[in-house]
Amino acid sequence: MWWRRGTAPTPAAEPVRPARPAHPVVRALAMLAAFAGTVLFSIALARVTLEPSAASAALVHSNVHPGASIGAYLDGASVKDAVKQLGGNLLLGVPFGILLPVLVPQTRGLLRVALTTAVVMTLVELVQGALVTGRAFDVDDVILNTTGALLGYLFLGRRASRAVHPRRHHWWQRRPRPAAEAAALPSAVAGERAP
Repeated sequence: MWWRRGTAPTPAAEPVRPARPAHPVVRALAMLAAFAGTVLFSIALARVTLEPSAASAALVHSNVHPGASIGAYLDGASVKDAVKQLGGNLLLGVPFGILLPVLVPQTRGLLRVALTTAVVMTLVELVQGALVTGRAFDVDDVILNTTGALLGYLFLGRRASRAVHPRRHHWWQRRPRPAAEAAALPSAVAGERAP
């Protein structure tokens, strides 16, 4: 047994396949579609969040306590209103998770998508609360939008981004050199230094 001898078995090094980038025409079409989708989404987002609602001016209030609005909709509102409000905020974030990694591959990853979406949606909520009549800042909207973006990224955005952009290999993902290659390296270096 290897653990009794004090040596661990060396795993066989599997060759790392280089990531194959998509055909340039496919990449260009995907980027164009993502850009068009982003423009359409931005227009829809502006209409949904930045359109004044004078009738709601007396009813709205800011919410800086996470979960307060969500709890109010789950407890006091009708099922239809709760689904409309909560589901609408989830759906509003989904395009971020799909389009963002395709347009900006540096934003790939759950944490990056969540952070970018949270920052953008916080800015939207701040503008909405400060400048739009009948609208208020609600931290729960930011939470729901970010959750929607994460769902969009997990279900479609990650695959779409990898199809358009080749996968990055970080320094910690590089394969280790096989033992025979590593053993031959010092002798090869010494041979080059010899006169």
